[in-house]
Amino acid sequence: MVKEFKEFALKGNVVDMAVGVIIGGAFGKIVDSMIGDLIMPLIAKVIGTVDFSSLFINMSNDTVYKSLDEAKKAGANVFAYGNFITIAVNFLILAFVIFMMVKQMNRIKREEAPPPPPPPGPSDEVKLLGEIRDLLKK
Repeated sequence: MVKEFKEFALKGNVVDMAVGVIIGGAFGKIVDSMIGDLIMPLIAKVIGTVDFSSLFINMSNDTVYKSLDEAKKAGANVFAYGNFITIAVNFLILAFVIFMMVKQMNRIKREEAPPPPPPPGPSDEVKLLGEIRDLLKK
């Protein structure tokens, strides 16, 4: 059983997947930093706030709440759209970055691919049969 597990764990696909998961985790942190430290401050400059997760609409009564947490603690019916906006922006940026990476990797693969070999010519037997056919026609 240990031998079978060792064979499974050391197969190329499993190791490649493990490397992909580790790199994916690190890549996620890089993208989170890019979003939080570079892009969101620019958006905040235009819109006026960095933290979208605190945006909400009070739908329960005329009471005014200063924050989403305060409204939730009071049990108010709120339409908390801000966190969705934050997650959607993060997803769009992450999807775009991954798209650009895959696009570049595909371009590199196309450049490295060797040209296909020329199709092989007819075999000696086919050439010989062709010559015999031509001689019989005469």
